[in-house]
Amino acid sequence: MPTQLFAPLGAAAALLLSTTSLQAAGELNALIWCDHADPALLAPFEEAHDVRVNVKEYEGTAAGVTILEQSRPGDWDVLVVDAVDVGRVAAAGFLAPLPEGTVDTSSYFPDLVMEDHNSVDGVTYAVTEKFGYNTLAYNKAAVDPADMESLGALWSGKYDGKIAIYDYYLPVLGLVGLQAGIDTAGLDTAALETIKEPLMALKAASRQVSDVVASQTALATGEVDILIGGGEWLTAVLNAENADLDWTIPAEGGLLWAQSIGVVAGTEREELAQEFIRYITSPDGQARLATSSCYWGMPANAAAADVLSDDEKAILRWDDQADYLARAQLYPVPDAETDAAMQDLWTEMLQN
Repeated sequence: MPTQLFAPLGAAAALLLSTTSLQAAGELNALIWCDHADPALLAPFEEAHDVRVNVKEYEGTAAGVTILEQSRPGDWDVLVVDAVDVGRVAAAGFLAPLPEGTVDTSSYFPDLVMEDHNSVDGVTYAVTEKFGYNTLAYNKAAVDPADMESLGALWSGKYDGKIAIYDYYLPVLGLVGLQAGIDTAGLDTAALETIKEPLMALKAASRQVSDVVASQTALATGEVDILIGGGEWLTAVLNAENADLDWTIPAEGGLLWAQSIGVVAGTEREELAQEFIRYITSPDGQARLATSSCYWGMPANAAAADVLSDDEKAILRWDDQADYLARAQLYPVPDAETDAAMQDLWTEMLQN
């Protein structure tokens, strides 16, 4: 969910690290999304390796890159990043190649191996660990579920003032593009001109544009009834408190988000970092990551089905994944010119 130059997600208590503590022995330092801050996820690895995992959350790849740029080589060991951004982060020199065979992906959902995104010129820099969907999340006690079967309901006027927009430009522009009949792979600078008017209309119909925590809070408290860009990652963790919070992939489709994990270039704890990645991608690590207290999502490793409970799999809609994956499109992967244009359009929308 759960990134912003390149955002799902984040907002739980993070451990802010001093330069001195970063160099301590018996520790692993990870730049993460908030799902990795859950003690239930970290404790088994820490106990098995007699280490402490220090985590620092960030929101948006741009913020993560800024932290890496301002850090010294060796300060950070592991990075969680949006899968579509692995190539850009690796090209910038922030990821170390993963030795062949570091992770066995034979039990992965085939669509989630994502070799084209996790590798550059045949060199693997990261491995997918978790995925889900940016689509429509809503309160079915206040919204007619039938309306949510089409993105067009957002522009109908029926729900004006009760819509929130998730503040991450790639999935939301992708969804607006799908409503306009444009596949995410076709979102170029010319297509952005086509979706500019409906994007501005969506902003006018919305109550707020907000990050994960604010969006989740607004939906949970009834301040808004629909979140464009939401999905299982936003509603599943609240299921026990409010089963009316739901999500769906409309007829036009939804966007697939995926997060990857890699070793930071320059680490002095490369073997330990690789062990952490192996743990995170193991069936047990995957089940714990999938049901993290910050946000849920689908594990990339299908072998996690042997660890997850039936209730957990039902909330994640495990049996529907073949259909959902077939109906979802990956985030837009823009070139530098298009990415800059997307960010400019997003900024214009925010200021409108």
